[in-house]
Amino acid sequence: MTMRRAPTLLDSFNFAFEGIIHVLRTQRNLRIHFAVAVSVLIFALIVNVTKMELIALLISVTFVLIAEMLNTAVEAAIDIATTSFDPMAKLAKDIAAGAVLIAAINAIAVGYIVFSSKVADRSSNLLDRLRHEPSELTLVALVLTIIVVIATKAYTGRGTPLRGGVPSGHAAVAFAGWMAATYAAGDSHRFLVSSIALIMAILVAQTRVESGVHSALEVTYGALVGALATLVVFQVFS
Repeated sequence: MTMRRAPTLLDSFNFAFEGIIHVLRTQRNLRIHFAVAVSVLIFALIVNVTKMELIALLISVTFVLIAEMLNTAVEAAIDIATTSFDPMAKLAKDIAAGAVLIAAINAIAVGYIVFSSKVADRSSNLLDRLRHEPSELTLVALVLTIIVVIATKAYTGRGTPLRGGVPSGHAAVAFAGWMAATYAAGDSHRFLVSSIALIMAILVAQTRVESGVHSALEVTYGALVGALATLVVFQVFS
């Protein structure tokens, strides 16, 4: 009988990296968190955050990633321990998922505090060049978005005006609303209004993908159509 040797320090690092690689390969949510983390850190460098702000962002990002990995580990352990439905097993999974949610909310709050003033100052320099637009422009932008969506679906022959096909009409209208709200909001509340509208638009787009009505590409195309159509209307007729 041969005795198994104790893992070396190098083995421990290898096991840790294997765990990270495994969750990245198998867990969609962690891939999303990683992509967001990279984007946030790159954006932090672009807007030149302070050292303390960068530390806060790093802690928040790491907190989210750790919580997601622990959630995956808990789910894997429970799946091995039981093969039938167990209310306590479900409760354990729900609690682990709740921990991820708390971490994500904290990260969003920290990101908003760090970036709000910096982004608001930069965006206001651009948006202040435009006059306050009448409500008619918003209506025109939404109608134009709907026309583009229907025309595209008619051209591709896929889906109906309200369901399926390229692009996602719901995502297009949602992101058109986000762009219009950004232009229409007052200077003092523009960033807050734009942020809330953007979150709502993203949630609308996400529901279309999760329901299986649209693919991620169709939703992305719809978002671009809505945002760009509205941007063009406000730029041209301002």
